[in-house]
Amino acid sequence: MQKVNSDFFLNRELTWIEFNKRVLEEAADKSEPLLERLKFLSIFSTNLDEFFMIRVAGLKRQVRNNVNELTTDGMNAREQRNEIYKTLVPLVDEQYRIFNEEIVPQLKVNDVEFVTYSELTEDDKMIVNSYFEDELFPILTPLAIDNVHPFPNLINRSLALAIILDDPDTEQVEEKVCVIQLPNNISRFYSIGSNGDYRFILLEEIIKANVDKLFPGMRTLDSFAFRITRNADLDLEEEEADDLLTLIAEEVKKRRLGILVRLEVDKKMPDNLLNFLINALHTEKNEIYRINGPLNLGDFMSICKIEKRELKHRGFTPRISSYFRKQEDYFKAISESDIFLHHPFYSFASVSEFIAQSAEDPNVYAIKLTLYRTSGDSPIIRSLIEAAENGKQVTAIVELKARFDEENNIIWAKSLENAGVHVVYGLIGLKTHCKMALVVRKDEIGMSRYLHLSTGNYNSVTSRIYTDFGLFTSNNDFCDDASNLFNYLTGYSKKHDYKKLIVAPLNMRKCIIRLIDDEIRSHKEFGNGYILLKNNSIVDDEVIMKLYQASKAGVKIDLITRGICRLRPQVKGLSENINVYSIVGRFLEHSRAYYFKNNGNSSLYLGSADLMQRNFDRRVEIFFPIEDPRVKEDIVEILGLYLTDTVKTRVMMSNGDYVRKSLLLKDQGTPFKDVNIQEYFVKKVISKHERELKEEMRKKVIAKEARKAEV
Repeated sequence: MQKVNSDFFLNRELTWIEFNKRVLEEAADKSEPLLERLKFLSIFSTNLDEFFMIRVAGLKRQVRNNVNELTTDGMNAREQRNEIYKTLVPLVDEQYRIFNEEIVPQLKVNDVEFVTYSELTEDDKMIVNSYFEDELFPILTPLAIDNVHPFPNLINRSLALAIILDDPDTEQVEEKVCVIQLPNNISRFYSIGSNGDYRFILLEEIIKANVDKLFPGMRTLDSFAFRITRNADLDLEEEEADDLLTLIAEEVKKRRLGILVRLEVDKKMPDNLLNFLINALHTEKNEIYRINGPLNLGDFMSICKIEKRELKHRGFTPRISSYFRKQEDYFKAISESDIFLHHPFYSFASVSEFIAQSAEDPNVYAIKLTLYRTSGDSPIIRSLIEAAENGKQVTAIVELKARFDEENNIIWAKSLENAGVHVVYGLIGLKTHCKMALVVRKDEIGMSRYLHLSTGNYNSVTSRIYTDFGLFTSNNDFCDDASNLFNYLTGYSKKHDYKKLIVAPLNMRKCIIRLIDDEIRSHKEFGNGYILLKNNSIVDDEVIMKLYQASKAGVKIDLITRGICRLRPQVKGLSENINVYSIVGRFLEHSRAYYFKNNGNSSLYLGSADLMQRNFDRRVEIFFPIEDPRVKEDIVEILGLYLTDTVKTRVMMSNGDYVRKSLLLKDQGTPFKDVNIQEYFVKKVISKHERELKEEMRKKVIAKEARKAEV
């Protein structure tokens, strides 16, 4: 491998912040519907929460333990934390500028209003006060802080109020501080609207207005909101655990009270109270964020769900594949040809129906499936339970360590076990991240297998907002590989050679390196080398260096990488032939595809993995080849269409900054059309649906006229 130079790489954490900055740009985009802009503000917040709980927490642990190792971009943990703070403060300020100056006033114009207590009518105040007395007062617990009462252990990401009190019976003002943690199980938005208007008052506003009722005999001087974020990365000793389910359940509980990594406070909070919190919480300077508005805009995602269709994107009905429309028997359809789905434009209901038919079909003997993240009311889970109750052999590989879905997965794992499903928690030290479902069915020729492979989770909720690729096949080589991989996950199989699948942690990095090397050799012979990769992240040093080598050899490389990219494109003598694009739009680009031209004898792989160390070394992942020429042609066409986007695509500069593609083209004087590729796919679905409806109506009219003629 080529010698590593720190100038060759961008910092992982800072490139992630650049991704979240692109999310914020969507919130600032005035061409977006208003509630969609609010949604992006909310996503920006929840993204930051996870970033602090995992990535920043890891850096803090390194600093505390005096770990001074440098990343390959040349920064230690302390330097990274300082850069993160310096980069994030202006972004958070911009987030609240957009919220306060653009979103809130425009929502008010559209009859969606957030009011303070002082803005309420007397009648509304009476209603709100009654709500406090009847519903909130019995729940709230004021927590005094003094020599007898230490600072309370507030739950991670919970909103709290710091109340400054004075005892009127003393001659001098002696400020006392009391903390109230707001309940997480009550809506933060209390509705006082009527006649189709949406008027809300925040929970903290109600409590502040009635806070005296919690402290009879005391005088309330002031109150301010604050919020703490804690380390939430699980510290698992899997090899020493007797029961992984119990171990993870216990660790999830500890997550609520991990070390503090961020303190958000009301910008109006006085310095003396802020200093009190800093000392009580042992907070460092680069962990404090002063917020000009309601803390935790992530909560405002619930507002985005209100019935204001004119403030949202036009809805659409995902298509059912023509193969399944023509042939309702999914097993027959899959046995006749490979079937490709591009979600959310093609319905995930086809996947749920595949499992449902498998559960009901008396000729199905076994179902095996991996579950990484699934929805709360999952039709697939219900089908697996039904299948087990129908006497079928059902095996579910449930990944308990799926970050922030551990509790959900524990609940589903217990439900599945109670129904008689064989629940397996994967392999020690590895997350099971591959997405596959295998069904074994007896037909005229004996036992046959039917396989679904995907880039996304078996989650009917996220399937409507994530773009993903899926493939149904009955190809024997694919099914053999899937059977062997399930045996690897459930038993003691040590199989290392697979016919079709590329499997991590066995050989995925080596295979990607080999595919790039093959493209380099092909280019040297034919001069037309081309690589197109679409994924979420590019982090792995070895793969990045190999892509640099391909670029220097003359291979043209397009990388459609939504999030983190540590590779520097367009560096003279290093990466002049590499372009990096990021598409952030209405849907979360989650599909992963790896295309190598190889002078027309191309290779195309889809899969669950990004080009990251964790995917290669610490997860069970798969890449599956697309061999059906018709399906391959469809996917390559889709990937090419992604490259035509000019509205939601940003182009990465060599310094790590991103510029909208439209602005670059304008600066270059290059003529172009506005192409929003996600909306193009949506319109394509809508137009096909409308044509089908017209055709159905036409057939009904013809049939009706025929009946009249007979009469």
